[in-house]
Amino acid sequence: MAREINLVPDVKEEMIKALKLRNLILFICIAVSIASIVVTLIFGLIMGGQKLARDSKKQAIEDLSSKLNSYNELNQTLTIKNQVENIDTLSGDKRIFTRTFNLLSAIIPTGADTIRISELNINLSEEQPTLTLDAQANAGKDPYIDYNVLDSFKKSMQYMHYDYGEYVDKNDNPIPAYCMIEKGSDGAMLQENGNYYAYWTIEEEGCAPTNDSKKSDYQTENYDGKEVVKIWRTPNYNEWYKSGDNTNISLDGVIKGVPHFNSQCITYTGNDTESRNNPKWDSENSCNLIMTDSESDSGIRITESSNGRDANNELVLRFNATIYVNPEFYRFSNHHMMAIAPSNRVNVTDSFVQIQNMFSQRANDCPAGDTSCQSTVNSGGENNANQSTNGGS
Repeated sequence: MAREINLVPDVKEEMIKALKLRNLILFICIAVSIASIVVTLIFGLIMGGQKLARDSKKQAIEDLSSKLNSYNELNQTLTIKNQVENIDTLSGDKRIFTRTFNLLSAIIPTGADTIRISELNINLSEEQPTLTLDAQANAGKDPYIDYNVLDSFKKSMQYMHYDYGEYVDKNDNPIPAYCMIEKGSDGAMLQENGNYYAYWTIEEEGCAPTNDSKKSDYQTENYDGKEVVKIWRTPNYNEWYKSGDNTNISLDGVIKGVPHFNSQCITYTGNDTESRNNPKWDSENSCNLIMTDSESDSGIRITESSNGRDANNELVLRFNATIYVNPEFYRFSNHHMMAIAPSNRVNVTDSFVQIQNMFSQRANDCPAGDTSCQSTVNSGGENNANQSTNGGS
């Protein structure tokens, strides 16, 4: 039986173990150091890359900031405060297309002499709104083709007016537009004996009188289930004026102490020379509905006219015209707009019922061999260089 004899002293064995442990620890330290260096290098690269990216973005932001700050109107266009302040300006530039119906009701004549529109183009994109129409004039009696109808239509343009403004209470405080009822259920403007009025819905939310007046200060009535105050748009001269203190209206047209309409176009004056208790009142409108241009002093240009026959085979005068409208008429910020014709005929409704009779099928030019159409002699009228006529004129 063999025997093993350990000739290494115990101390030597402990030293060998210590050396092995030292070598292991040293290896681990070297490995950890290498790993740390690698991680450090990686983080260094990442941080370096981030710094480069940050510096690049910072420079780009600084360049954009400098570019933005170079705009003179930056503060007016980017801040919330100025955006809110610009709401009125944006609303003022807005235009109301439907007022064209009001316009047509004023400029299209009624009666024996008629004008029918077969094609209508409306341009509101420019500062100067225009209406271009293909139409036909009918004198209603022999000779049906009559340039006097067209001539009268042209000349009436310079006498077209409009009116707008705001309703106020007896202390001259403005009443919001949504608190006013100006038209009845049939779409017609409210009037009595030719004088126009509106109803103030005094009980509706946001429509109550201001702090310096109260509901009991006004005489109310019931309209369509609502408690309302009647406000005259046309001054109620006889009731408002009293000689001596002038009461609610003075001879220079100043209205006070009564709810009324503050017109931006019409001024009123009274003359009490003949009667102090019943002065004679006059009104003057400074707002022209149709604008003149360089080629027409009446605000309308006739580019073509000719004899023709309508859908009923009646003789008519065909013509093309361009009408130049005052831009203030379409402006959204001008409230309670009313178109006024020379005969004081105003827009009575915005519905299709009113304007449907203004339109008809396009008339045809005189066909070859239609001697009755071609030989019709037109009485009166003026033909400018742009007019092309078939038959006499």
